[in-house]
Formats: sequence, structure tokens, C-alpha cells
Amino acid sequence: MFRPAPHLLVFDGFADWEPAYAIAELQRSGGHRLVTLGFTEEPVISMGGLTVLPDLNLASVDPETIRLLILPGGDRWEKEPLDEALGVLLSRLAEARIPIAAICGATLGAAQTGLLAGRKHTSNALAYLKEKVPDYTGAEHYVEALAVRDRGVITASGLGAVEFAREIFAELGVFSTEDRETWFRMFKQGK
Repeated sequence: MFRPAPHLLVFDGFADWEPAYAIAELQRSGGHRLVTLGFTEEPVISMGGLTVLPDLNLASVDPETIRLLILPGGDRWEKEPLDEALGVLLSRLAEARIPIAAICGATLGAAQTGLLAGRKHTSNALAYLKEKVPDYTGAEHYVEALAVRDRGVITASGLGAVEFAREIFAELGVFSTEDRETWFRMFKQGK
């Protein structure tokens, strides 16, 4: 039987550590098979030097196969305009109420596509969003927190990888509430 899977966007220079806690537990504890999604199907090299061969490219992905899309940070978000195919995919996912999780610089892409308007959200800083996305709207919904989840959109600061993972787990029902908090205390506080 077909089961939509979490997808991780990968590109040259993606911040590989930011989604690491989430993707490990999605597969190990959540039983989800992670699909890597690239702008092409050519290998990419992460910021940490890992070579990743994308499973699919943006042009061939079917939004109905996506359970949640994870957008990691990386310099690309600040240096290049939002890829048109990615913008279309984000809009289609939002319309279909398929969750999107953006951390660090990827929150710029979420802001550029209007995903943050009317939703509580966070980023590296409110000033960061305002500076990098001139037509950003939603400052009244900005929350000073390491990660925020609101109606299918998860956002996080680049300093909140553990909080980001916790919100992804909550969105997808990985772990019970109690086990999720135990996991968080272990990985965030060493308890």
C-alpha cells in the first residue's frame, strides 16, 4: 500500500546538521522512509561535505507522495532567488495542507512564498526576515522561539535543530507526547 513519505530538500551547501535529529528519528522511530529531493538528480555536497544523490528532482516529484517537506538552511537561500519550481511546489503543498518544515535560511523561502502570513512563525531573527525578504508580511505573528508550529508550517532558528525535530515529530505523530518530551530532554539537556 502506498504511504506518502517525508521529503528532504538537498542542494549544494545545505546545512546537513539542521534536519539530522528529525530525519534519524523519522526513519528509526517513526517508520518513515526519507526521500531526498534535489533541484536536479545530480549529486550535491552538503555544507559538512557529505555527498548526497537525490532520489528525485523537483520537476518529477508528485506532491501527493509527500507527507512532509523539510527545507534545511544553507547559503543558497540568501544568495539565490527562490527557485520557481520550488515556489510552485510549496504553494501546492500549502493548498493541500501537506506540512512544510523550514529551518534557518529556509524560512526565507517560506516567507517569499507567503507561507508565514497569518501564521505564528520564527526564524533566525525578525530583522533577518525583514532584511532578506523586502515584501515579507507577518511580523505581527513572529515569535521569539527556537521553533514554532502553526497549522502545518514549522519554522525554526538555525540554533533550534532539536526543537525543530520535536515539532516535526509532533506534526507527524512520532512518539507519544510523553516520549517526545523525554526525547527532547535527552537530546537538548542531556537528561
